[in-house]
Amino acid sequence: MNCSIISIGTELLMGQITNSNSVFLSQKLNEIGIDVYYHFTVGDNASRLKETLKYAMQWSDIIITTGGLGPTQDDLTKETIAELFDKKMILHKPSYDRLCSFFTKINRYMTENNLKQVSFPEGAVVLPNDFGTAPGFIVEHEGTIIISFPGPPKEMTNMYVNYAEAHLLSKTKEIFYSKMLRFFGIGESQLETELIDLISNQTNPTIAPYAKEGEVALRVTAKAGDRQQAIELVEMMIKQIREKVGKYIYSYDDEEMVDVVGKELMRRDISISLAESCTGGLICSQLTGVAGISQSFDRGIVTYSNKAKEEELGVQLETLKKYGAVSEETAKEMVLGLQRITGSDICLAITGIAGPGGGTEEKPVGLVYIAAMYGDRFITQKLTLAGDRDRIRKLSLLHALDMIRKLIKS
Repeated sequence: MNCSIISIGTELLMGQITNSNSVFLSQKLNEIGIDVYYHFTVGDNASRLKETLKYAMQWSDIIITTGGLGPTQDDLTKETIAELFDKKMILHKPSYDRLCSFFTKINRYMTENNLKQVSFPEGAVVLPNDFGTAPGFIVEHEGTIIISFPGPPKEMTNMYVNYAEAHLLSKTKEIFYSKMLRFFGIGESQLETELIDLISNQTNPTIAPYAKEGEVALRVTAKAGDRQQAIELVEMMIKQIREKVGKYIYSYDDEEMVDVVGKELMRRDISISLAESCTGGLICSQLTGVAGISQSFDRGIVTYSNKAKEEELGVQLETLKKYGAVSEETAKEMVLGLQRITGSDICLAITGIAGPGGGTEEKPVGLVYIAAMYGDRFITQKLTLAGDRDRIRKLSLLHALDMIRKLIKS
């Protein structure tokens, strides 16, 4: 089955809000094997919406609309669909009663225009709104399924997950199952080269790489008559992928690197401390965002200046003068000082030049050194990164987290 998504709202065309609804719906529909062929964005204009619906109906088994279900005059989705299909608008009594209860509860008068929110094209299946006052609905016309959601993302996502997805699944004959693998240390082109035989011969399951900043994701999707068979097909493909590029995989469940590292630290009861220069506390900020990490995270120290490196970590002035703040020698002394202060199981220090200024021919912008200790293991890494300041800091973060991940595994 295929689908077109129509996002409705002049504010979208004016760039006043980001269209996160289309991203969410495309991802969710792909997971259940429904191909999204088109994305449309239409302002609050009935004639243009009608023309877009007519066009989409030529190609689509399913049309999903978001927005235009509220009580105001520019909320025209239901009326436009009813007119297009020559259907009457009918008051939905359960939705009306619920709306009345809502206004009574908040002690406010319900104006007459709110009746728009609880009237639907004749024959529609109404989708409850658990977080707002505008329900959604489903209608079918000449073999095409039309599903209309409210515009606010919280309302739309809840309505899709809890009410609409089951309806769509009942229309599909096959079960789809997907897993997203995440890779670090290998680019998209190299990953495709390593997996070219699997990609060239793919039928079921299918595999699709996605480039992200500093990493690559790979979706494996299978279809089958039942869920267990689909899972087995995916796992067999993942086994072949692991044999070829397993050393680059850091997650089999679409988890962020920081979540993988944080969970492993907690699972193994490993303590950690960090000393940051060029990243300015970014690694600490990301790691402390993991729920429960207080059982493992001891402290983070930002030593941006040479003076701070001397006073906080005991880096020798001679080292700073001879090798500079951005050097392997300084990174080593930073991590040794951190370990001396904290006694944490894992200690990591990072220093570099994030730019845009500060680089030289000998030490260009993007030069980063990372040093880490875990037990009797001591490792350092030199990076030469490209991009603007934000990208260099983000890539430095990922490399530091990956170093921690590898230390834990070792």
